[in-house]
Amino acid sequence: MKPTLISRENNSAKFSMAFSAEEFESAIVEAYKATRGKFAIDGFRKGKAPRKLIETRYGEDIFYEEAINRLFSDNYTVALDELNLEVVNRPEAEFGDIDKKEGFTVTITVDVYPDFEIKDYKGVAIDRADEAVSEEELDKEMDALRKRNSRMVVVERPAQDGDTVLIDYAGFIGDEQFEGGTAERHPLKLGTGAFIPGFEEQLIGVAVGEEKDIKVTFPEEYHAEDLAGKDAVFKCKVHEIKEEELPELNDEFAKDVSEHDTLAEFKTAKREQMERVAKIAAENRMKTAAVEKIRDASEVGVPGGMLEDEIDNMMGEFDQQLRYQGMSLDMYFAYTQKDPLEFRNEMRPEAEKKVKTRMVLSKIAEQEKIEVTDEEIEAELEAITRQYNLDPARAEETFTPAFMNYVTKDIKMKKAVELIFSNAKIKG
Repeated sequence: MKPTLISRENNSAKFSMAFSAEEFESAIVEAYKATRGKFAIDGFRKGKAPRKLIETRYGEDIFYEEAINRLFSDNYTVALDELNLEVVNRPEAEFGDIDKKEGFTVTITVDVYPDFEIKDYKGVAIDRADEAVSEEELDKEMDALRKRNSRMVVVERPAQDGDTVLIDYAGFIGDEQFEGGTAERHPLKLGTGAFIPGFEEQLIGVAVGEEKDIKVTFPEEYHAEDLAGKDAVFKCKVHEIKEEELPELNDEFAKDVSEHDTLAEFKTAKREQMERVAKIAAENRMKTAAVEKIRDASEVGVPGGMLEDEIDNMMGEFDQQLRYQGMSLDMYFAYTQKDPLEFRNEMRPEAEKKVKTRMVLSKIAEQEKIEVTDEEIEAELEAITRQYNLDPARAEETFTPAFMNYVTKDIKMKKAVELIFSNAKIKG
């Protein structure tokens, strides 16, 4: 593949990628191997028909599209690197005549990073972030550990806030019992707000075996339209009450949850661990403050294509978070009655900050001629493989040329952050 820069002006670049006949033929072979299972030819098991027979049946160009797509995706980022182009949106491609004997050329037009310079990024003044661990924070951590090692015990007293009650309930609108409002021996922790507002509070003071009518009003924005805004009565019966029993904070507790023999030793070790975490967190806050100060002082216009792409990414991440909770972006819009365009506009300021930050760090990396070693890339790929538990075959699919380009840029930006921080003037 031979890339050639045709023109670059007004933040737009045009270049070509020329592929030889040999490269095109090799891509066709790979396309055949990847797609031959889609073709059914009499006399051959699916996926076993020879390439020539498939081309005779469906046309010589049957594998062209797949081959061209492979060549484009495998070589696009390589061409950008060779031509030193930092693109900010998706490319527009124009393909020339396709000739197996001569190869082909694709001409690409794409928006590129605006030309700008970052000044005064060394010696930026920031406040020192607090990294101390207070006694109160240590006590909270100990309390959290006690909660994680607590157990539920049955109590013979009326229910209190924080108890878990086992209840039967049946919901009525007027005299009619509504669908989905009935359960038997349902566990409910009082005070969590898991039920309709006002429901849990009315169970406080109720004893085992006691029955009580719980009167509530469904919220106006309740997801079931036939219940939204309506008054309801839940007929409840309490079968059991449990409270959370926390272990005592003593030497036995320390032995149970750690390798230490005494509570004093355990608390000392826990404080040291918390101080290490606090130091890293404080350093990260200072790094963020330094980068934000440089970003906000830089006159950098964010290209529209980059901004829209970032908003798309943020919406995709939000959709993924919703799906973990059993929802989707469409369901969220329906439930909140929020307009998708309005939602995008709400994300715009944060998206602009993210894009501008990346642009500033990339430019500093360029101005400082920051390089990335093979060892650094290998370490990053190993970390990604561990984080996502990728098997070797999956890792090979993931680590495409485009992904490797992204990893390299990301390492450069991280090194730019370290450079900024190492030269910062920390006050206090």
